[in-house]
Amino acid sequence: MLCCTTYERAVKKNMIVFDGIQSITQDYRDVFVTIGNFDGVHLSHQHICRKLAAEAGKAGRKSLVITFDPHPKMILHPNIRPFYLITTRAEKLELIEKCGVDATVVIAFDQHYSKTAAEAFVQEFLWNQLAIRKIIIGHDYTFGQARQGNDAFLKTKGRKLGFSVEVIPAFKINDEIVSSTLIRNYILEGDVRTAAKLMGRHYNAAGIVGSGAGRGAGLGYPTANIEPEKELLPPPGIYAAFVLVDGESCMGALNIGAKPTFEDYTSTFEVFLLDYAGDLRGKKINVLFVEKLRDIVKFDGPESLKRQIAADVEKTRIILKQEKTFGGKLLC
Repeated sequence: MLCCTTYERAVKKNMIVFDGIQSITQDYRDVFVTIGNFDGVHLSHQHICRKLAAEAGKAGRKSLVITFDPHPKMILHPNIRPFYLITTRAEKLELIEKCGVDATVVIAFDQHYSKTAAEAFVQEFLWNQLAIRKIIIGHDYTFGQARQGNDAFLKTKGRKLGFSVEVIPAFKINDEIVSSTLIRNYILEGDVRTAAKLMGRHYNAAGIVGSGAGRGAGLGYPTANIEPEKELLPPPGIYAAFVLVDGESCMGALNIGAKPTFEDYTSTFEVFLLDYAGDLRGKKINVLFVEKLRDIVKFDGPESLKRQIAADVEKTRIILKQEKTFGGKLLC
C-alpha cells in the first residue's frame, strides 16, 4: 500500500528546497519538472514524483518539483473557510523528498502572483530560466491566470520551444480517482481507513501536550491533551491510532469531542497511550489515525464510562496489532 508504482524506490536524502524562483541555482537548467499543489502527497502525487525522478535519472538530468505556498485556493477563494490542508508545508516537502526527486521550488502564491499568465510562466520561467527538457503533469492540472494553462497549452508550447510533455492519466483505487478533495472528504466523514488507502499512509495530526481536567487519570486512563496543529480533523468519536513520541511508536485510544457523561461539551483532542509510562506534558506528539471505533455517547455515570473505555482500549490493541500498513516498530 505504501508504494503503488513499479518505478525504482531509491530515496535520495537532502533534497534541495528553493525558496522562490529567484533562488534556483544555475545547475538547475535542462531539467525535468512537474508542477502542482501536492497537498497530501497522496498516491497519485507519489506516482508522478517517482516517475519524474526515475525518468530524469535515466536521462542524466535533474528532477525539480514546482509547488506553491500557501495553497492557491486560500488566496483565490478566501471566502471558503476553513480550507482544510492535509499536510503542513514541512510534511509536504518531506514526503516529496521520499519520492527521490533532486529539488523542490516553493513559490510564494499571493494576489500579485495569481495574475501571472500561463504564457509568461512557461516562457519566462520554465523555458528562459530553467530550459526544461520535459514536464510531467496530472491529467486535470491547470495553471496561470484564469487557469489558461493546461495540457493542450503545454503541448503547443513544447512543440514550439523544444520540450516534451507527459500527461499522467487519472490514478484510481477501487474505481475512485485519487484526489486531495476526496481524501479530505473521507477524513471529515471519519473514514480514516479509506483515506489512508488513498494516501499510502495514515492521516496524522501533531500537537504539544498540555494539561487537561484529569478525568481520564481518575478513571485509570490518563490522557494526553493536545491542540492539533491542523484544522482538518475527523469528526467527534473514539479512534484507534498510532502515536509517535520521541521517535517511538505507541498504540493509542483517541477521543475527539465532548464529554457528555460529565456534562462537559467543550471539544477536546486527547489520547490514552497503551503501555506507556512517563510525563508527556510539553512534548510534541504525532497522532496517526487508523480506524474509528465508535461515536461519542453519554453514559449513566463514571463506572459505565470506565467499562466502555476498557472495551475501547482492548479493541484498539487488537486493531493496531493487526495493522499491516504501519512501517514503524511499536516500542510501547
